[in-house]
Amino acid sequence: MTTWNLNGTKHHVLICNGSSCMRKGGEEATQAIRNEISNLDLDGFIHTTRTRCNGRCKDAPVAIVYPEGTWYKEVTPEIGGRIVQQHLLGGALLQDHIIYQFDGKGLKQPDKTECVEGIEKPVKRAVQ
Repeated sequence: MTTWNLNGTKHHVLICNGSSCMRKGGEEATQAIRNEISNLDLDGFIHTTRTRCNGRCKDAPVAIVYPEGTWYKEVTPEIGGRIVQQHLLGGALLQDHIIYQFDGKGLKQPDKTECVEGIEKPVKRAVQ
């Protein structure tokens, strides 16, 4: 197994490779993102990780960009390339594909979204 030295990494892209995302083109999106990073010689600044399910199956495939905390929906190979070029390289978010954005306090959906809100996670009671 490879152990990368991540010093100098500016962005971490988590690409969902759970079953719903894979059925909807997750492998192609993963390869497009990685190829664009390589083609632009950005491997030293952008690290990618394949994940299992990120819990947003209705929005599949999903990619998450950190440290910004931007969650993207319906990532096709074309959208994956735009994430690298526009967001990671150019600093411009792809507004039409954002499902969540970290606002300094927590993740928040944009005001205008066609995404399924989802179900609330159960709140666990404190043990007394």
